[in-house]
Amino acid sequence: MKDRNFLNTVMEFEQQLEAIQEQFNYLKQFVAHMMEEHQTLQAENLHLRARLDELQSNEAVQTEERKSDDVADVGEGYDNLARLYHEGFHVCHVHFGSSRKGEDCLFCLSFLNKTT
Repeated sequence: MKDRNFLNTVMEFEQQLEAIQEQFNYLKQFVAHMMEEHQTLQAENLHLRARLDELQSNEAVQTEERKSDDVADVGEGYDNLARLYHEGFHVCHVHFGSSRKGEDCLFCLSFLNKTT
């Protein structure tokens, strides 16, 4: 009788170990996904900081060159949006400012191709 209880205990312990192994594998996958997302966000952050520095330096130069009564060129806003799109960011109202991850967006393209 004692042997049967011992065997049952060993089998229960094996089932618990399997459940823990399954949880551990899930946790490893989750951590790997989070690390990948972290790397992506770090790269995007670095790119955005470099772009911000570039824009700020360009803006400082333009501010010195501009006269106080100059009116902004009508096409300048469109050019800025087109440049942002080509740098890999959405300019459409649906996903504005988020990364396109190399894929074209029909909303953005439609917006950029408007003639009005």
